[in-house]
Amino acid sequence: MFPSYSNHRVKRSLVLSIQWLFMGLAIFGTSPVVGADLASRIQPLIDSFEGEVGVMIKQLETGEEFEYRSTESMPTASLIKFPLMIATYQAIEDGKLDLDQRVTLRDEDKVPGSGILTAHFSDGSELSLRDVIHLMIVYSDNTATNLVIDQVGLPSTAELMKSMGFAETVLNSKVYRRDTSIFPDRSRKYGLGSTTAKDMVSLLEKLQAGQLVSEHASKQMLAHLRACDDTSKFPRLLPPGLTVAHKTGAVSDTRTDAGIIESRDGPIALCVLTTNIEDRGWSDDNAAELLCANIAKAAYDYFHNDTDEESAGPQILKSGDTGALVEALQRTLNVRLKPSLDIGTDGDFGPQTEQAVKAFQRQESLKETGEVDAQLWAALGPLVEEQPAPDPAVFNAEKIKKQPAEKLTGPPATTCQAWAIGDSKSGNLLWGMHEDEKRDIASTTKIMTAYLVLNYAQDHPEVLDEIVEFSKRADNTGGSTAGVRAGEKISVRELLYGLLLPSGNDASVAIAEHFGPRLLGDSNVRDRDAYDCFIQAMNDMAIQLKMTSTGFKNPNGLPQEGHQSTAGDLLKLAHHAMQLPTFREYVATNQHGCTVTGPGGYQRNLAWKNTNRLLRTEGYEGIKTGTTNAAGACLVSQGTRNGESLIVVILGATSSDGRYVDARNLYRWAWQQPISEPGNGN
Repeated sequence: MFPSYSNHRVKRSLVLSIQWLFMGLAIFGTSPVVGADLASRIQPLIDSFEGEVGVMIKQLETGEEFEYRSTESMPTASLIKFPLMIATYQAIEDGKLDLDQRVTLRDEDKVPGSGILTAHFSDGSELSLRDVIHLMIVYSDNTATNLVIDQVGLPSTAELMKSMGFAETVLNSKVYRRDTSIFPDRSRKYGLGSTTAKDMVSLLEKLQAGQLVSEHASKQMLAHLRACDDTSKFPRLLPPGLTVAHKTGAVSDTRTDAGIIESRDGPIALCVLTTNIEDRGWSDDNAAELLCANIAKAAYDYFHNDTDEESAGPQILKSGDTGALVEALQRTLNVRLKPSLDIGTDGDFGPQTEQAVKAFQRQESLKETGEVDAQLWAALGPLVEEQPAPDPAVFNAEKIKKQPAEKLTGPPATTCQAWAIGDSKSGNLLWGMHEDEKRDIASTTKIMTAYLVLNYAQDHPEVLDEIVEFSKRADNTGGSTAGVRAGEKISVRELLYGLLLPSGNDASVAIAEHFGPRLLGDSNVRDRDAYDCFIQAMNDMAIQLKMTSTGFKNPNGLPQEGHQSTAGDLLKLAHHAMQLPTFREYVATNQHGCTVTGPGGYQRNLAWKNTNRLLRTEGYEGIKTGTTNAAGACLVSQGTRNGESLIVVILGATSSDGRYVDARNLYRWAWQQPISEPGNGN
């Protein structure tokens, strides 16, 4: 049968469901249950993302759900392989195909991209249809996908989906074979396939209920999805060992994931579709993949009830344990144990793993228990990740080659909504356009967050070595992230890199919680929430710096009513911040790595890269980027040419690339102007 779940959260959800049900019956008839609290967690993630997004989340036991553009068709990339699998199992159910029938691989079948058949299997290899389906889903094998299409027929997926009421879920062609398209117009618009977030969640709901094709077929399809090896999206930030049955997709401008989080509090079906994304890179910190990960984590945390769980203590692993942490342990033992026993990295703490643990304990002269305790975590050192972060010392020492300095030509053509240019030595405004207009400022907010701490550290340098233990509140903060998890410990000195380089919203909350009251210098505020005290300190400092049009509501710049500033005020802030040598050092750093320590003593390496692309060119010295839908693309920067140092503030640019074009044009123009005769661009 399908997984059953204990209902730790059912009472709360049931009450909420009943309330919404009666409201819906009274006003709209039968309406879905929509969680306002859930929306408050998910919407900021969407608002801060650069690209188009479709989202659907549904707790399958209570019916509580969240939707955002969930009925709009968007490209699927390899996610369309999930509906193709359904069509294949339907053909098997109808007696047209057999899971055990043999499929022959020919060289002409091989296509590039994800998977293993093209690179590792020779012409004439035979596989069962069952294995080909497995490769298609688990490894997103493109060649296997085309072999499946050959068996079931290209039109079958769209036909089946349409008959089920999912007309927008369409497979257009074979992979990397656009010439096979049966829907040329859709291929040009969507690529391999298209769907809606609502279609995907509806299919997942049927799958969970055993109603896709048949109960037996649903079980088999779930098993394939549970084995998906792509952990870069939904599983990325979820607790180790938590099962996610899902399928992902990724091409340059599209990243997708759809699946079921098999929480003990009840299954959560969700789909995130992104397209026309700004960040089209393939690094681990791709913004769309992080969006998928953060939405999955926010949904899981919202529906997960941990009030009856034991408080966090040392994470002891022993025989019988499973999950991602066990898998990391196995990888680490294979590297650190001499000679290595080369145990399997399957995430299952079995006899082989226990034997390796005992061998490592003997090697390190520890008590031979076969269990992983705090002493063993310490002896192991940083865990070996599947895609390991580099050694911090090596990463920090790497020199980034800069491009040649730019020529001083070109007019100050800009597309942004407001800008300001100032003398970095005096902080005086030289030129500007709408520099007094209040606007959202996104993550340029973090200039103030860092300035408060580093200004305080001038008289109290020891605070930089204080240890911050990451709270759940910090870990649950949406948007850009430093990647530190709840319960992990990191010094203030290192956390400031996580704030300023990857623009960690989570880091800003952790810093606010850590410093709070002491920045106000008033003993009467000790009983107030530390976070609120930090926000007050931000506003007090704004007054002190004569930032008369600025109001702070949070330490990171996520959209919030009343959280605004102006280009002119940010110029003042940047000037004061850049007077601090420590601040200048942070914002001029291209990349930085560090090690965090988790509960029980395990260690992880983190690697951060600066989001400010101007640092790649000679003559620019930092400061901070920022992007939300409300603020547009923002940039505060400092540059020096021939001894003339300027600060340029860009607010409301139309794109990430646009803010850099605007800034460079303004720098080139300003460096050619006589500073004694400032103008005004209003």
